[in-house]
Amino acid sequence: MALLPNSRTEPDGSAVIRVLGYNIRSMRDDTDALARVITACDPDLVLVQEAPLFFRWRKKLARLAAASGQVILTGGATAAGPAILCNLRATVERTQDVLLPLTPGLHRRGFATAVVRFGGARLGVLSCHLSLRKDERYEQGGMLLDRLAGLGTPHAIAGGDLNERPDGPTFRRLADGLQDCRATAPWGGEHTWTRDEPHRRIDAIFATKGIEVLGCGVPLGHPGVTEADLMRATDHLPVLAALRVPAA
Repeated sequence: MALLPNSRTEPDGSAVIRVLGYNIRSMRDDTDALARVITACDPDLVLVQEAPLFFRWRKKLARLAAASGQVILTGGATAAGPAILCNLRATVERTQDVLLPLTPGLHRRGFATAVVRFGGARLGVLSCHLSLRKDERYEQGGMLLDRLAGLGTPHAIAGGDLNERPDGPTFRRLADGLQDCRATAPWGGEHTWTRDEPHRRIDAIFATKGIEVLGCGVPLGHPGVTEADLMRATDHLPVLAALRVPAA
């Protein structure tokens, strides 16, 4: 499998970045394996879903970030689960955690959002975990597009656990307005949910049209990422994308 490009800043001010999307199941599994997977992927941004929500949640997330060469950018319990981690290459302009309307009897959902710079590239970022219910999920997809546009940046990315396959209406709604990075430049593995049959792709990273997608997929066979660690870390597989973001 070809290696994804390393992170770098280009002479024209554009930036090549690595973005990792990962549902970490509240860190209820093997957190050492989880940290090893994140570290091996060497991301500039980690779009987390199911961050810890309760007792000492911030300390738990901070411990994972430190163990994998990251810091907490925003999110966690304040966004009802989504979070964003980043490395020290990122310059942070602002962050905002957004709670979505609550449907009685269902889980609260939210977005973790930020605006960051890498070199001369300015980027809006959003991490999400959409509803298990089809109609609510579709509404949340529209809110995601509105929120991403409202960040006011020339380029933006969104990633998370969509709870839906690419042929679903919400996935298609997002892919109509954004690039589905895996479909644009397939790399690595495809399916992100493998705990039961059929295996399926329900986690994704999206990018606005001006961003060049260099490769995106599950980092199976990526140096330092072992199948044993992937199986122990959580019940989802991560999605890793390499993106070239133009200078603002």
